[in-house]
Amino acid sequence: MLDFDLTEEQEALVDQARRFTKEKIIPVAGECDRTHEFPNDVFKEAWELGFVAPTIPTEYGGAGLSEVDHVLLTEELAYGCTGIQTSMTANTLAATPLLIAGSDAQKKKYLGRLTSEPVFAAYALTEPAAGSDAAGIKTRCVKDGNDWVLNGEKCFSTNASWADWYIIFATTDPAKRHKGFMGFVVDRDSKGLTAGKAEDKLGQCASNTASVVLEDVRVPAENVLAEEGKGFQLAMQTFDRTRPDIGAGACGLMRRALDESIAYALERKTFGVPIAEHQMVQHMVAEMGIAYEATRLLVHKAAWQIDQGGRNSLVASYSKAFGADSAMRVATDAVQVFGGNGYIKEYPVEKLMRDAKILQIYEGTSQIQRVVIARNLFSGVR
Repeated sequence: MLDFDLTEEQEALVDQARRFTKEKIIPVAGECDRTHEFPNDVFKEAWELGFVAPTIPTEYGGAGLSEVDHVLLTEELAYGCTGIQTSMTANTLAATPLLIAGSDAQKKKYLGRLTSEPVFAAYALTEPAAGSDAAGIKTRCVKDGNDWVLNGEKCFSTNASWADWYIIFATTDPAKRHKGFMGFVVDRDSKGLTAGKAEDKLGQCASNTASVVLEDVRVPAENVLAEEGKGFQLAMQTFDRTRPDIGAGACGLMRRALDESIAYALERKTFGVPIAEHQMVQHMVAEMGIAYEATRLLVHKAAWQIDQGGRNSLVASYSKAFGADSAMRVATDAVQVFGGNGYIKEYPVEKLMRDAKILQIYEGTSQIQRVVIARNLFSGVR
């Protein structure tokens, strides 16, 4: 039997996160966007409330929340600012490969760091010449005694400038593509590892995005997360579990755009009446509501599938692709509702439009999501 009601615990979580967003994130979001600064004090308060990497099991010091809980929380944080939310939830992205494939010792050590103090971790897969073609990475890993030696460069890694540790994917031989893939957990203080400068981005400016340079970085054997030939599968399994989080972020952004548009349309007058009485404005607002609600249902289904222990490539990609594309369209329409004011930084919707664009790009572009979806549909995997 289907039940769309939240549990009492989930309602309490949403209420708490909504208050936190209203009191802590929204007041600083505009300034953080202008200065490209992340509010570390807000991050620390979120960590103290258990909002950072909340799906880490209790045995490793985490809150042990479900994935459905996580997407509910992510939507609320994203309502305030998807840039701040992205840096907060990136710890979940880094933790997920450990949750999937890590040894107990690795989990205790590295997940324990995330739960014992408010630090960041980063997931580093993308390279300057390997984005959508993830199998084309060139970062090399060579066995040397009991260690592996890594050389290469990663880019567009969230929180890379601040990370305490990294998930790094490398290959034993670029010619092997998928078959050469390996995964490692690498400490920030490893000799030869350098985090590059933060990128100057179009949107989500409060979130740190930077490169990671690896020059003869020695990684002990106990930090191997995925053996040769298993790293690519781990990277993709990670995205299967985190792409619904992108959809949840899209939900938060769309709900904010919808709320701002409704409030403005009721206040702004043209031709002697509030623009909310004009049919074209009503239609745009209606489409925003449809997009938000449809995305939310897809996100919740994808999260529910994860909680049931199933592989969910198809619905995860549905939620990510539909959510990202819908968020871009909704944010653009919100600017249109505001008219000329929508193009001015004094009003919140121009930031929403800039922030929305990256949702169509990171963790697999909207085009790549359609490749994943088509392959699943043609193979009959649902």
